[in-house]
Amino acid sequence: MTVEQWHRVRAALPEVGGRFADLLTGVGDPHARALGEWSIAEAASHVGMIALMYPAMIRGDGGPLPLPDLEEPIDAVSVDTIAGMNALGLRLHPERDPVRLAARLRADIAELLLVSADLDPEKPVWWLGGSRVPVAGVLAHLVNEMLIHGLDIARAIGRPWPVPARLEALFLELFLFGMVRNDLGRLLDDATPSPRRIAVEFRSAHTTPAVLALQHGRLRYEEPDGTADVRLRFDPAVLVPMMFGRISRTRALLTGGVRIGGPRPWLLPAFLRTVRMP
Repeated sequence: MTVEQWHRVRAALPEVGGRFADLLTGVGDPHARALGEWSIAEAASHVGMIALMYPAMIRGDGGPLPLPDLEEPIDAVSVDTIAGMNALGLRLHPERDPVRLAARLRADIAELLLVSADLDPEKPVWWLGGSRVPVAGVLAHLVNEMLIHGLDIARAIGRPWPVPARLEALFLELFLFGMVRNDLGRLLDDATPSPRRIAVEFRSAHTTPAVLALQHGRLRYEEPDGTADVRLRFDPAVLVPMMFGRISRTRALLTGGVRIGGPRPWLLPAFLRTVRMP
């Protein structure tokens, strides 16, 4: 992690948070569907719940979370059970008014920036499923949540919603790769493990080349050495939304936003069956 990346992710929080809050204040019908069974108001409340929790989580001082009934579910969750935890979070965070959610989001982002200002950006903090994520990665995760759910809301109300590649690159490098370098905890425990080692190399104009190697359900971060089974060249603004199901794999491939190469590209589906986003 570089000092520049730390400054960029800190600047991205109010930038994207302001866009997300402005989007909410322009919503006409908060009960319109945004994602699956979630309304616009529920998608916004989900993002607000995350922003509310993160200052306490990165403090790491053992104090209670703002929604203490989420502590045990957060610790026990995996990628396959996160939907239940999210549903509980919505019950515990009942605010649904877009204007009030927008105002609270701005306040919680300001608090998160204040709490994190003097922390080591590489300090691992407790996250979902007993995983450990660097402080900078937690901030990058919130930026991505606002980008992804902002896309859901913008599509529902017919508004444009640019997803900058430079910011999705931060999600990959600071959050995803940062978590893999530290500890994935129980997040992949329910996934079907691949019996063989599968190494996937990630390359883009916005990220440092990296390899994620999967074997027996365990994921490792490695430096590229030319031996990866699969090589992905990608635009982060396509790959990350694809990982979260907002862009189809077919569209990502046809538009060139994701290009697959390497000596064994047919192993990528097995890799993605284990290494996936909720």
